[in-house]
Amino acid sequence: MKHDLTKATFIIPIKIETEDRLRNVITSICFLLSNFDTTVMVKEVDDTSIFLEDALPQIVEFCENTDGLLHSFEDSKGSLSFHRQRVLNDMIMESKTEVVVNYDCDILLPISSYLNAYNSIIEKKFDVMYPYGDGDYQYRVMADDQLVSDFLNNEFDFSILEKKSIKHDAKYGFCQFLQRDVYIEGGLENENFVAYAPEDVERFYRFGALGYTIGRMDTMVYHLEHGRTPNSWFTNPHMDENNREWERVQKMDSETLREYITSQDYYKQRIDG
Repeated sequence: MKHDLTKATFIIPIKIETEDRLRNVITSICFLLSNFDTTVMVKEVDDTSIFLEDALPQIVEFCENTDGLLHSFEDSKGSLSFHRQRVLNDMIMESKTEVVVNYDCDILLPISSYLNAYNSIIEKKFDVMYPYGDGDYQYRVMADDQLVSDFLNNEFDFSILEKKSIKHDAKYGFCQFLQRDVYIEGGLENENFVAYAPEDVERFYRFGALGYTIGRMDTMVYHLEHGRTPNSWFTNPHMDENNREWERVQKMDSETLREYITSQDYYKQRIDG
């Protein structure tokens, strides 16, 4: 039986640069489509669609129904960086549901975490919900093909993943459930960050500073480990400017911050249509 998350859209930006990232994309989407009646929106940015060639056939083979899966592709020939924030903003504006879930393609949560986070947004208890704890609440999963296969084929038994995991710190990344209207009103994603950046902590800081209610749950998040490229590590060539942006934002009070984020060209273009 699938759980009803029909008022939510999971937005997943991807650039499949490694074999383990491909495996993680397949695993996370199979999990979502198998357990929830929801919309899973994937936007791929690359010079060729690895998702269509290598991921989708395996997802279709595993899942009984992929009606909720939406995929789009943006050709990025010559582009050195994956501008994740811009891609997320594309999908926020394209989504039509009350709840939007900013979702990392490498993570999984216990089913109850999805349900509790979703309900907390639907019931207006919070504007933003982090469905994992702040602290030692991450399982870093050293996944391989056999481990993932066992997980998928044994009713998504998380104890299987824990066999090859170590506990680690969790803070601000992974995924967030947000009211779509709040996501837009609060400035969307900050596109001044490019590729790997402190955008996760900036998002948490900004929505709190603007007065939105933020909730957390003392539950675990499972991160399927993967190889790192400049798009996902400190070797990102934009890192210095990203850090400067984060320093600027921290110095702003609530009123200045709202004026700043809503005056950005990328924001005005999206809101003004």
